[in-house]
Amino acid sequence: MTVTEGPLEWLALARGTLDRVALKRRDDAWLAAAWADPATRVLVVQDGRTLVTYTPEPALAFVAPAQAPDGDRWLLGVDDAGTAYFGVPGELPALDGAEPAGLRRVGALLADRDAGLLTHAVALEHWHGTNRFCPRCGAETRVTSAGHVRVCSQDGSQHFPRVDPAVIMLVTDADDRILLARGPQWPADRRSILAGFVEPGESLEQTVAREVEEEVGLAVRDVRYLGSQPWPLPQSLMLGFTATADGTLPLRPDPEEILDAGWYTRDELRAAIEAEEIVAPGPLSIAAQLIMRWYGGELPRMPAF
Repeated sequence: MTVTEGPLEWLALARGTLDRVALKRRDDAWLAAAWADPATRVLVVQDGRTLVTYTPEPALAFVAPAQAPDGDRWLLGVDDAGTAYFGVPGELPALDGAEPAGLRRVGALLADRDAGLLTHAVALEHWHGTNRFCPRCGAETRVTSAGHVRVCSQDGSQHFPRVDPAVIMLVTDADDRILLARGPQWPADRRSILAGFVEPGESLEQTVAREVEEEVGLAVRDVRYLGSQPWPLPQSLMLGFTATADGTLPLRPDPEEILDAGWYTRDELRAAIEAEEIVAPGPLSIAAQLIMRWYGGELPRMPAF
């Protein structure tokens, strides 16, 4: 399979299995009954982290509703057995065998259900924490719709969780080399593919072309979409693409965005990683999945997360 054939088959943070039961979010009677059910599971989240156990495999540690902190509740979904899952912000409880962890540490290690639950909960925690006041009039907002809407206490306007779309693109040339670059704030051994946020009035394909031209001075063609995953660090949706460019043209990195950039064959990338000149990315990001698709499998010295 070439780099442009078929969608990405596995993305760490796009594996949720629960039914989000959006129609139940305004059903107060159903929500009350679900919260009163001792079988309901509650995920407590604090500053983007929750409790995780590691025996035998990494898994989220839940509490019953009666043991959850007081405060807002977010309905995360219902599983095939009918069990409801909620998220609650607050101080993490002390649970035997559990320790705090965030998405960067365990997002790629958790099973499908748990990866989706933590991604959803972390995204909601950040949004609620940064949207306590109405952007129209400055009055306080209150939580409704089981944590998925905030309503202004003054003008009644509704506000929904914010998601910032961003494109990330694996650019290759006619010799099937990959373009990797380093940002000014990154360590000397860090390289990745290009990325950027979508601007107002812009299509995703236009964003890919603009970002590559702005960051390294190349025009691209054959822009193709391969998949997406949420990236609530803090509030992005990453949309993965491939594109091709003329590798004979000089690269012109934008000094504000790119410290250096270069083309790599598979052998050159492998040698750079084995020589510890470049650190292989972990499987959590869509960037890593795109690079592995091009490379043909896992990279050398690839970390577990």
